[in-house]
Amino acid sequence: MTSVLSELPFRLHHNAYVCADQERTRHFYEDIVGLPLVATWIEQGQSPDFPGREISFAHTFFAIGDGGALAFFQFADPDVAAKFKARQQPFYVHIALAVSETTLNEIKRRLTAENIAVRERDHGYCKSIYASDPDGLMVEFTADPDNATEIDAWQRATAHDSLKRWMAGDRTVNNSFRSHE
Repeated sequence: MTSVLSELPFRLHHNAYVCADQERTRHFYEDIVGLPLVATWIEQGQSPDFPGREISFAHTFFAIGDGGALAFFQFADPDVAAKFKARQQPFYVHIALAVSETTLNEIKRRLTAENIAVRERDHGYCKSIYASDPDGLMVEFTADPDNATEIDAWQRATAHDSLKRWMAGDRTVNNSFRSHE
């Protein structure tokens, strides 16, 4: 068995992405979704992709409730921006933020009011909405059900065995909480 850290990381400090336009990104995350802009760092630094060259960038942070943030880089120089250009990701590549059901519904209303497509999904172990930001980053907002503690305990007890089954080729579904639509 693997050795688990004696002290796990406290929280996610930030998850960083690249954006093409900081103001457009700010509008989406702050004005529409409702995450406050809490830091804008304007910096110069070096990148192994551009040896010996100073690159200029703005690095913004949008707060989430645990003290962590979603962060975005925008590069000043067109060739640097082209190198690190934000690219739309496939649906399964996304970040998920835990919210209350009330907040989930509020974010859904805000997105819908801006004519931003929202995909809804009841996974059984959580309810989610998904939307794409201006650069194609898929963002999920997810609310836990009332029995989340029970579901979490069951998963903690069975996660290793379920992974072993999967790796051995057994594709039997173990999510009895999800309605099969």
